Amino acid sequence: MSYTILVVEDDKNINEVVTEYMKDAGYVVISSEDGEAAQKAIQANPNIDLFVLDIMLPGISGLELLHCIRETEEHRNKPVIILTAIGDEATQLFSFDEMADDYVTKPFSPRILVKRVQSLIRRSVHESPTLQYGDLLMNFDSYEVFDFGKRVKLTLREFELLSVLMTNAGKVLSRQQLLNHAWGYNYFGDERIVDVHVKNLRKKLKSNVITTVKGVGYKLEGGI
Repeated sequence: MSYTILVVEDDKNINEVVTEYMKDAGYVVISSEDGEAAQKAIQANPNIDLFVLDIMLPGISGLELLHCIRETEEHRNKPVIILTAIGDEATQLFSFDEMADDYVTKPFSPRILVKRVQSLIRRSVHESPTLQYGDLLMNFDSYEVFDFGKRVKLTLREFELLSVLMTNAGKVLSRQQLLNHAWGYNYFGDERIVDVHVKNLRKKLKSNVITTVKGVGYKLEGGI
């Protein structure tokens, strides 16, 4: 399943960077560069799963948007990350008082931001530290995987690969997307290393759920 993120940032370069990193992590992204357009997007898209809001925006501020989100029936319990250059304690405290879930100050690491998004999505959507697909069960707290009830020993890379496949079950992910997720965006090695780790995953899992899409990448299917 793909999750949708609204990114509201008036700096075009930062908006593009955040948007591309989120897309590479497997998310659907709606982006906006001003508060009024963002407010319209919030009202028109009830299926947004998470919000990334800058504070200093043309028109309507990010904090006003946060208040709007918390007053909207469809979104009031959705996670919100404040992404801003304003780092003073008073603004941070006010943001949390308005029920922001996280507060990230600029400059920031896009990779860490992706991890924060993944963590909040898991908590809000799954409401538990586990994710199940067919006979596969992942526990994100203990970093354990169970297949047909038996624990499977996976490396960290294998766990991360399986995690993004399960989170995006049914969606084809390119080798580059999988590489970015498990190795990080600063990895510049051969993307065929993904094939090696997928091969190892298939050997370890009795569930035959990882499908190769020739010329594109991999997806999870057949386990339900």
